[in-house]
Amino acid sequence: MKIFKILGWILFFPFMLTYFGWKKKNKIIMSIGAILSALLIIFTVIDSDENTKTEVSEASDIEYTEDVDEDNDKVLVDENNDSNVADTGENEENEDSIDFEEAEIENDSETSEVGQSEEQSNPEVEQEKASSKDTLFEGYTLIEVDGGDRAGSREANVVVDVGFGERDYWAFTNEYGQLVKVIAEEIILQDDDKEPVNENGRYYDDEAYVPGVESSELDQGHVIADSLGGVSSAYNITPQEYHLNRWGDQSYMEDWIRKAGGCTDFTAIITYPDTETQIPSHYEYTYTLNGNVITDSFDNVNPDEVNAEIIEEESDLEDETEAQEEQGGQVEIVALDKRAEYVTIENVGKTSIDISGWIVISVKGQQRFTFPAGYVLETGQQCKLTSGDLKGTADFTMANTTIWNNSSSDPAELYNNSGDLIDRYDD
Repeated sequence: MKIFKILGWILFFPFMLTYFGWKKKNKIIMSIGAILSALLIIFTVIDSDENTKTEVSEASDIEYTEDVDEDNDKVLVDENNDSNVADTGENEENEDSIDFEEAEIENDSETSEVGQSEEQSNPEVEQEKASSKDTLFEGYTLIEVDGGDRAGSREANVVVDVGFGERDYWAFTNEYGQLVKVIAEEIILQDDDKEPVNENGRYYDDEAYVPGVESSELDQGHVIADSLGGVSSAYNITPQEYHLNRWGDQSYMEDWIRKAGGCTDFTAIITYPDTETQIPSHYEYTYTLNGNVITDSFDNVNPDEVNAEIIEEESDLEDETEAQEEQGGQVEIVALDKRAEYVTIENVGKTSIDISGWIVISVKGQQRFTFPAGYVLETGQQCKLTSGDLKGTADFTMANTTIWNNSSSDPAELYNNSGDLIDRYDD
């Protein structure tokens, strides 16, 4: 609509007046028409600029209202977030005359401040973070080490940032220069698209040569891997058994953190067999993964060898147990006569069995008989134990008096020399 207004004024009235003067060859009328055309153009442009400014200000999300505090004689300027308070005092008359442009400049300044992060704009938060770091680093000297430094030595009692880029991963050494702890509030995964990662998925071509990694059995093992945002200096590298590092518990842990997209409250505690070596003996990792606190603890050894030894030991134990069960299962209590005071056992298996130290028990009174050393029960052989009036009439005397209870239940039990129950005869 404005363009039509401009064209109407410029093209119709001044133009017709100028045209009329030209047609009649009246220079005065023609001059007046030209002057009017020029003035209308100027006024129209100025009016257009003012309208544009007004539209921009109206389009702004900031609304300005003024409320007067009767008690304190102050004018409150509301900018949506109610954060501006202008103290007028004796200059109330001057404050009322603040023009729109000044308010706009002030608003732009405050909007910029609001746009900053809360931690950056809040001195108390910054002070709290600084205080927290002071407490965390107490007793340690904070030093800077290049993330790709290949030197294998470490300073004693220092703390170093081992996070790549802006990550804050803190590594601590003890008085012997051993890397003993690495912590991170949040593990942020490597970003292949935005970070300088080589074709092998690493930030650096090589890791620090910490003493011990010259062994063919030990890798330059990251405490926090490249894929988890860790650097390759000696403050993030330990000599680690290569099976453990590549396929074992260390690799397994890193894989789960990657799959979860990172983790929080990460702590690695590293221990050593003595104060001289830089080769750890044990690692313990604690971290929070999807709200769950997880602890991974493992020795710096080949897990395949350890598992093989465990499997072999378990297999030997199973074989021994099976043999005992097989032997024990060959011997049974085949008879119990409580009134006659005797009990009979028999080897019903296919091999002879040495039952030295085996025990027969009367459950009710806990009377017992132990077979003497060297006593072997052949295949199909029975052994009879007597007591009371029958004592001395069988293979062995269990007791010189009666032991079996005739008025209530009194089972007989047979145990081997390891204390395992072999058989039970319920009367």
